[in-house]
Amino acid sequence: MKSDPQQTRQHIIDSGYNLISSKGFTHVGLAQILKFADVPKGSFYHYFKSKEQFGEEIINSFFDSYLAIIDQLFAAKQGNGHDRLMSYWLHWQSTQTSECNDQKCLVVKLSAEVADLSEAMRIALNKGSTAVIARIAEAIEAGITDGSIPQVHPQNTAEMLYQLWLGASLRNKLVRDPAVLERALAMTKSLLAQPISAMK
Repeated sequence: MKSDPQQTRQHIIDSGYNLISSKGFTHVGLAQILKFADVPKGSFYHYFKSKEQFGEEIINSFFDSYLAIIDQLFAAKQGNGHDRLMSYWLHWQSTQTSECNDQKCLVVKLSAEVADLSEAMRIALNKGSTAVIARIAEAIEAGITDGSIPQVHPQNTAEMLYQLWLGASLRNKLVRDPAVLERALAMTKSLLAQPISAMK
């Protein structure tokens, strides 16, 4: 029985996903990907024109899954807007480890590495990050509407918080100290607990 082409394609993406999120894009060669995925070279080029396009697809796949997680966390099922937003930051904190393996910090790992190497991958990372920030801004708006978050500028606050956590995650990779993310969480709580006049 022939394998489903879409399943094969996704299998190659998932295999590269694990390798690249662990070792980085430039440190993973095509031969490693083929061996890890257990597919022939011709099969790889049937689905991807180049390693760069493959990297772009890995980023897109990551954000598809990540945005689905965010949508679940922000679904208006329980708690107020503030509670739902804080559940996201707690989720971020819980998935960031000192090892930073698997898919847990792909954006942190690749942003600095490929931004100047691949325009296509930089655009994919920026598009995905922009979508995440938009989700956060919507959650902030929901919190403002229900009165659980003070009157702040949703978009500016979302960008600032995302940058705070992205920077804290990078710092955590360097120092391997969970206190870094704890401080980011404390700062987030403070920012969402009182008006930020500069952002009105």
